[in-house]
Amino acid sequence: MSGTAGVLMVNGRELSVRALEENRRPTADTCLKSAPYWNTDAQGRVCLGSMRVPEEVSAGSVSVWEDAYFASEFTHPSGAVHLTTHPGGFLGLWSKLAGRDRRFPVQFLADANQTLQEFVQKRGEP
Repeated sequence: MSGTAGVLMVNGRELSVRALEENRRPTADTCLKSAPYWNTDAQGRVCLGSMRVPEEVSAGSVSVWEDAYFASEFTHPSGAVHLTTHPGGFLGLWSKLAGRDRRFPVQFLADANQTLQEFVQKRGEP
């Protein structure tokens, strides 16, 4: 799917992800959206499950982390969290998108109520 982008944050061996409404480089005050992905909770934390976690954590390893994330087995929605504004909820969104090769409908991205700076500053907090 194209049309939207995301922000991945790695802290040690933990991965968090947020969505961007526009596919452009964010600034510190860019408002983030919840990433409506399987294995991802409302805070953006990813349940790594079957993901092969890369050993390296550096700016040069971003593409390795992206590849590992999208190659993992997405097994479960993260409970009753608000990851999308789609009228059918999380499962309704992905059921509608299954098998389609088109732009992601950004109008269904839910606000994360967080800027990029706040997302990064929360790193390491419980």
